[in-house]
Amino acid sequence: MSDLNKELGTYTKNLNKASQDTNINNAMNRAVKSYRENVASALERYPHTPELAEEVRKIKEYSIEHNEELLAQAMEVIEKNRGKAFYAKDKEEAFQILHDLIGTGKTIVKGKSMLGEELQLRHILENAGNEVWETDLGEFILQLKDDRPMHILSPAIHVPREQVAEIFSEFFKKTVPPDITKEVEVVREFLREKYFQADVGISGANVVAADTGQVVIIENEGNVRLCTGAPPVHIVLVGIEKLVPTFLDSMKVAEVTWRYANYTAPSYVNVISGPSKTGDIEKVTTYGAHGPKELYVIFVDNGRSEMMQEEDFKQASHCLRCGGCMYECPVFQITAGHYGRTYLSGIGSVWTTFVDGGLDMAAPMLYTCLRCGRCVERCPMKIDVPSMIGKLRSMVVSD
Repeated sequence: MSDLNKELGTYTKNLNKASQDTNINNAMNRAVKSYRENVASALERYPHTPELAEEVRKIKEYSIEHNEELLAQAMEVIEKNRGKAFYAKDKEEAFQILHDLIGTGKTIVKGKSMLGEELQLRHILENAGNEVWETDLGEFILQLKDDRPMHILSPAIHVPREQVAEIFSEFFKKTVPPDITKEVEVVREFLREKYFQADVGISGANVVAADTGQVVIIENEGNVRLCTGAPPVHIVLVGIEKLVPTFLDSMKVAEVTWRYANYTAPSYVNVISGPSKTGDIEKVTTYGAHGPKELYVIFVDNGRSEMMQEEDFKQASHCLRCGGCMYECPVFQITAGHYGRTYLSGIGSVWTTFVDGGLDMAAPMLYTCLRCGRCVERCPMKIDVPSMIGKLRSMVVSD
């Protein structure tokens, strides 16, 4: 049996099994209800958001068309800000840069990053002899469960509190009740020291402003703030599609992202320009104050530039990773992230085609999509996923 046939067989088996999983059904029912209520409340409180989303669509369209010049500008400005900027054409180049920066035998704390999942970052770093801890609560649960994310924003969405209690009780060698507050407390206590023992902190980014070189990261837990502020070295891994022309543009993108991601306003918006610095002694700027002494930003392509150049598929690069489309997808609602690989549901099948395995690997996902269009109605960027699915299906048939 070919690798592709094995992949298809495994995918189909997992999809059918997931549809009968009571843990997934319970968790997804709760999550979809909560998401819809929260977003409706947020849009009611901030009614300007849909109009702002239209403006952001234009920003993203411009940014994708001018990506090469924005990348060059951002890298130059980051260097001027006393950071170091790198460009990785593919996974192999990204791994080499990371190896050169980190080496082996290090303790690493990591924030949530879809690009990190695409690169299988934690596993690569661990295989190189490093100790790596996921610090996002959902990712931490999955690290202990040896599982993969089932949603791009809520990676452990398929794991109800009862199962979380079982996982934590086994890992921490004590009884952890199925009480969400208690579950959060035990992880906070465990990870607290890891932030300050770590040699390296790694994060992703929601958006990068080319004119100022500033990296913007949206979060609620506060773990990213600690990952990026406590260790002496901070490494940012970010896809080239996250670039926009100006800092003002980045704030507009950020606001639309968090509004459709389920938040009226996030607890934290981190804006990082360079290594920590101070000028408090004789107004002499000195780098390496309380925060990291070193900042490295790695811009990763890995198929993104090809997607941006394809007229039929470039709109997929506009995705803000808000995750709203998945909550509206009928298939995702009963199977969670088993509908996909790294990138999930309809939009995920397009991303899989270009950055995570190619058309063959995306084919099962393409034929799982119902093309119902509910994702388009929810999407702030109005990405026409059904039309892209149709074109990719035609390519599968023609091959």
